[in-house]
Amino acid sequence: MTTTVNPVLRVAPAAPAEAAAHFRAGLAFHTDVSDVAAALDAGGDAGFVLVDSRSTEAWDQGHIPGALHLPTALVPEQARELLDRSVPVVTYCWGPGCNGAARAALALAELGYRVKEMLGGFEYWVREGLVFETWQGRERRNPDPLTAPVDADDCGC
Repeated sequence: MTTTVNPVLRVAPAAPAEAAAHFRAGLAFHTDVSDVAAALDAGGDAGFVLVDSRSTEAWDQGHIPGALHLPTALVPEQARELLDRSVPVVTYCWGPGCNGAARAALALAELGYRVKEMLGGFEYWVREGLVFETWQGRERRNPDPLTAPVDADDCGC
């Protein structure tokens, strides 16, 4: 008798200890929109600097309040002037289809900064209905029910 293994289990799941190490490591490198918003909304010093790594044109279309604009290409030239190495940095770019935040995080890490990437980027910040800034002032869009809980303060993650 032949046993067919489905595509999910064709490669067996890792042992629990290996899985825990993998996911713990991932959380050392990444954060998400909800966690960044909660930290910024808590008041006082969030304990990190939020860096928007997009172009000036993208920044002008909208950015997260309190973020520092430092395009990826300018990190090697300007990071030392703008950032304190003792303060962790969280980078973001457009969204999941953009690797600018990862490239900025790499450049910052190579300069000696502790850094995380905000998964979802500006796209998911806006899709979750969070406030953003443009030159015209602050704006907010209705949350996308596929990305933000309709009747809850967070995703329950």
